[in-house]
Amino acid sequence: MQVFFSDIQLRHAPREFLVRGQWRPCPEKPERATALKAALLAAAHQVTAPPAGDRAAIAAVHDHRYLNFLETGHERWRQLPGASETIVPNIHPNSRGVGYPRSVVGQAGYHMADTACPIDADSLDAILASADCAIAAARHLLDGRGAAYALCRPPGHHAFADMAGGFCFINNSAVAAQMLRRQFNKVAIVDVDLHHGNGTQGIFYDRGDVLTVSVHADPAEFYPFFWGHADERGTGAGEGANLNLPLPLGSGDTAFLAALEVGLAKVKDFGAEALVVALGLDAFEGDPFAGLAVTEDGFRRIAAKLAALNLPCVLVQEGGYLCPELGRNLVAFLDGFAG
Repeated sequence: MQVFFSDIQLRHAPREFLVRGQWRPCPEKPERATALKAALLAAAHQVTAPPAGDRAAIAAVHDHRYLNFLETGHERWRQLPGASETIVPNIHPNSRGVGYPRSVVGQAGYHMADTACPIDADSLDAILASADCAIAAARHLLDGRGAAYALCRPPGHHAFADMAGGFCFINNSAVAAQMLRRQFNKVAIVDVDLHHGNGTQGIFYDRGDVLTVSVHADPAEFYPFFWGHADERGTGAGEGANLNLPLPLGSGDTAFLAALEVGLAKVKDFGAEALVVALGLDAFEGDPFAGLAVTEDGFRRIAAKLAALNLPCVLVQEGGYLCPELGRNLVAFLDGFAG
């Protein structure tokens, strides 16, 4: 399969994130991407650097004030007296219906849902290069050259139109889906990450042309907590075009595949003409987040079911964190998808 990845994506290297009030080493580190790339090369997949991006494709999904914050925030932050090297917010509004501050400190809180998205001097280059991979994969499909896989890192599915969160800045899956809408009337996004794709849901929640389906650990007890519940169905034109399939913590292959069957039936009923797979590998039984218990063979079977939809497809990497089996799980998924 054609793979898109840029070494520029390795420049974003967050050191810590906040867990239960304690600073811990950040698991969203460059090494996870290098492990995935090495496994792809060993399995003879073609890895290509994407061209520098189509910023209009990003702007079609994300708010202009948010993009301006990503582009200028770090420089403005560093000009503050006593500021840290890294942007980490310390105040958040309690709703979106509030005033918009001029201060970069206030903007950081407005545009960042949590403390898991630190921004350093080199972060923006990596964020944009990650989006470039999704853009290149979508363009590859639109040009009639078949399915493609975007090795996006940092990931994207927790990013809302105007807000970063959960290691994510640009919603790469949403960018790809919006691009596919240029050619296809209806697009489905199926998210198989351990965590609910809350940003993706939020971007398309009031739209009826993009179906969002997510199989994930129950947010009643797991990140992102406030989104991903089964009663969230969409609103307005998007009512019924969002399907959440939360699973009890510790669920394995059988439960995951059963939920996925429900989701794929929804994709067929929706009449999707193209598919974006938000591919998380962190549902694995040995992943550091330890939320679900999908096996290597489970990933192969998940992929085969997605491929059986027989839709033009873009695969976009989301989560999946360092463990000895990480690369093997990706290769198993791609093998399953290829049949």
